[in-house]
Amino acid sequence: MKKRYSLFFLIVIVLCIVKLNPAGAQSTPQNIATINVNDLSDAQIRQLLQQAQASGLNDVQVVQQAQARGMSSEQAQLLQKRIAGIRGSAVALSSDSSQTSSQRKLNYKQDTVNYNAIREAPLNVKPKIFGADLFRNTNLTFEPNLKIATPINYVLGPDDQLNINVYGSSLVNWKLEVSPEGNINIPGIGILNVSGKTIQQATASIKSKLAANNYAVGKGTSVQVSLGNIRSIKVILIGEVKKPGSYTLPSLATVFNALYASGGPNNNGSFRQIEVLRDNRVIRRLDIYDFLVNGDQKSNINLQDQDIVRVPTYRVRVELGGQVKTPALFEVLPGETLLDVIRFSGGFTDQAYTSLIKVSQISDQQRRITDVAEADFKNYVPLRGDEYTVEKIIDRYENRITLNGAVFRPGQFELQNGLTLMQLIRKGGGLKEDAFTGQVSITRLKSDNSIALLSYNLQNIINGRIADIQLQREDVVNISSIFDLRDEYFVTIKGEVRNNGQYSYADSVSVQDLIIRAGGFTQGASPKRIEVARRVTDSDPTSKSSKVAQVFSINVDAQLKNGVADFKLKPFDIVSVYTLPGYETQRTVKVEGEVLYPGFYTIKQKNERISDIIARAGGLSASADPDGGSLKRDNIAILGVDKNKTDTNGINQERIERINRVKQSYRDTTGTGNLQQRNDYVGIDLKAILSKPGSNTDLIMEDGDILRVPKQEQIVRVNGQVLYPSAVVFDKHKSFREYVLNAGGFAPGALKRGAYVAYPNGTVKGTSKFLFFNNYPDVKPGSEIYVPQRPPRRGITPGEVVGISSGVASLAAVILGIISLRK
Repeated sequence: MKKRYSLFFLIVIVLCIVKLNPAGAQSTPQNIATINVNDLSDAQIRQLLQQAQASGLNDVQVVQQAQARGMSSEQAQLLQKRIAGIRGSAVALSSDSSQTSSQRKLNYKQDTVNYNAIREAPLNVKPKIFGADLFRNTNLTFEPNLKIATPINYVLGPDDQLNINVYGSSLVNWKLEVSPEGNINIPGIGILNVSGKTIQQATASIKSKLAANNYAVGKGTSVQVSLGNIRSIKVILIGEVKKPGSYTLPSLATVFNALYASGGPNNNGSFRQIEVLRDNRVIRRLDIYDFLVNGDQKSNINLQDQDIVRVPTYRVRVELGGQVKTPALFEVLPGETLLDVIRFSGGFTDQAYTSLIKVSQISDQQRRITDVAEADFKNYVPLRGDEYTVEKIIDRYENRITLNGAVFRPGQFELQNGLTLMQLIRKGGGLKEDAFTGQVSITRLKSDNSIALLSYNLQNIINGRIADIQLQREDVVNISSIFDLRDEYFVTIKGEVRNNGQYSYADSVSVQDLIIRAGGFTQGASPKRIEVARRVTDSDPTSKSSKVAQVFSINVDAQLKNGVADFKLKPFDIVSVYTLPGYETQRTVKVEGEVLYPGFYTIKQKNERISDIIARAGGLSASADPDGGSLKRDNIAILGVDKNKTDTNGINQERIERINRVKQSYRDTTGTGNLQQRNDYVGIDLKAILSKPGSNTDLIMEDGDILRVPKQEQIVRVNGQVLYPSAVVFDKHKSFREYVLNAGGFAPGALKRGAYVAYPNGTVKGTSKFLFFNNYPDVKPGSEIYVPQRPPRRGITPGEVVGISSGVASLAAVILGIISLRK
């Protein structure tokens, strides 16, 4: 019984909502206020929504109408939640959804023309046409703004959508599309023609139609009409455009939108006399320069369906280049002058020469040059093909004078009438203390642009002994400093100080002062017998034993305290500080391998030898191989040269050349461009050293030496030009050639006579020659056999063939001559 009661009132709600009209408001049943929404099933609410949707009402309007007919606010909210649950989303529109639903859209499918491809096509015109970039800029599209308020002068047409909102005593919201016949169908009201009417006119017609159908318009009910989704229009572009044709555009599109879609005027198109044709007559002419120069869009009107945009050819186009802000090709209309063209370009640059513009004109079959003065810019009428050039001002000063050198404010100054040398010096802040007053030089530009150098005694001018010098345009006055006229003074300190090097000279500087500037003595420095070497100026060039330096030997206080006997230095003196006699720094060596106590050892005596270090290391272990003992010593200790450095300052030129000759000889012999790095190992016979300590082969140890005693070696390595480089087990009965055979034998490119053996102790022994036989060296355990590559054979050149032939012929002639004489 309860369900039947609920269904009865549901039908009442639907009938009240669907049949709703202002006149029938008084006949609404009163018991609608007693409905409990919780008693309604989901199926009943779906039936309600289907009935309302068939009548053109949305979910919000259903709730609003039920509330307007007496449903309480609590029941209305409950009904709203039930509908939202069925729909799967809230009936009350959120801010996001309202923006989405109310956002105006295009009520058509846009053209698929690739407008960017049209714009990217290059224009083969140099210089550029003024305004052409406007329609080729992908960042500027001239798209109409679909979010603006509805224009009251917007003319409606088929496919437009009208949003009609009735509120107040009556609540209705319709979204109606204009049919192809130009009509809208208002639910419950009827058909109304709106095509060709503005929004304002259509609003008035809709209000009248609603009022005639019992809506209390103006009596508690208000009507708002706005434009929803918009239609498309067809616009035709003809003439000198990049892509003429018919374009589908939004109904809010303007002339700029159409021009942008077509790529704009082409090379021959006019930018200033673009025509808009409607109903076979020109309704507007557009000058793009108004927008480019002044930002004025008064002629950029809205287009209508079937409008025609025609771009004619230009009439007069001129070129303006040089020192203007926008060099380009400019279109000129009748009545405009050269001054207007300059205005189109943005005006002159800061470096422009504005007194005269050169014009290259077309004169019958050739061109001619015309000069237009600044006063005639506003009167000169541009002609077809004119080319204007605005030149740059010349790099020349009409009143410049320059002051350089020992003054406080050197630079360029204004040449005033009657300016003299002393007045210019006062402008420059006066002379510096180090100014050389013995001479002042003036570089003067003569009337024929040649240069003259004038010199005067500045001191005499200052004292008034000679008259002050009158200056001229472009004079360059140079006053030297006393420091510019001599070498830079310095002193040098070397030896046992913390910072060796050159230091600037100062008057009365002493040896102690220089040592302090160099960071003081090192720990091993001697304050005694410090030598000071001084340049000499009285050397006898005719004597072989003439002195080249004056040397002083002095003593200084170890604490560098000043005394009465302080030695004063002079420019270019060289101070040498020596090591304290008997001072020694620790020197260490390293013992590796088969000794009882391997590690680092400090040399106790200068003559400590290999045998002494071995004894301090506890002697050899039981598995040591003394035959393989080696001594590694860096090149500094051996030759005084660091192999890892390229600095050759410490090597004389003769030694460098000798080293280079050895390298070249090695390349010529081996046929390779790579020279092996110098061997650090010193060949020693450790077994003989230990058997006879103190002998000549028992070397004195040096700082950084590494003494290594290996284990008993059992293999021999064979490398180089062999077929299979490998390690071979040592056998004292095997010969050199047998070890090579164990590595596959000699390779085809092997240089057999150049084979050698590198022994574990660092010694190397090569192959000797006996008659036609190679005498190979002995092989010991741990040795390495190396077979080098044979150098490539060089063919005989044609010149060498001629030389050999000539020699043989000469020899034959001599032999024949001898035979003839004997006969």
